[in-house]
Amino acid sequence: MGRRRTYVVSLRADEQKRLESLVSKGRESARIIRRAHTLLQASEGRLNREIAASLRVCVQTVLNTTKAYATHGLDAALHEAPRPGAARKLDGRQEAHLIALACSDAPEGRSQWSLRLLAERLVALEIVDAISYETVRETLKKTRSSRG
Repeated sequence: MGRRRTYVVSLRADEQKRLESLVSKGRESARIIRRAHTLLQASEGRLNREIAASLRVCVQTVLNTTKAYATHGLDAALHEAPRPGAARKLDGRQEAHLIALACSDAPEGRSQWSLRLLAERLVALEIVDAISYETVRETLKKTRSSRG
């Protein structure tokens, strides 16, 4: 088994005081407090596996926190950067077509629209190039539209 990289955590006096205050007050989220504990223990020279065991987290969690501190500083180690999320699959016009279609009468021989039928009809009407029935479901759920 290969050795994992370790990151040296040398806290300045003001950082040490901030982390100790954060931990003692306990007003932050559990995740931030755990990260503060991780950094405090790492600055004492404890091994990653010891820190992980004492905080009941995996070694990779300790590595992620100490790496963030070593490469980007204290704030980056305590707080995650926002995640952008996935791009929208349907624009407003396409969503409006989907909702209108779902609210219209079901095709002949059907009592109601199925998700697959809606997806196929959107492609047939050239509103979208391709779409999954799961995207149709998510969009209708988000807009609270009923197919019935």
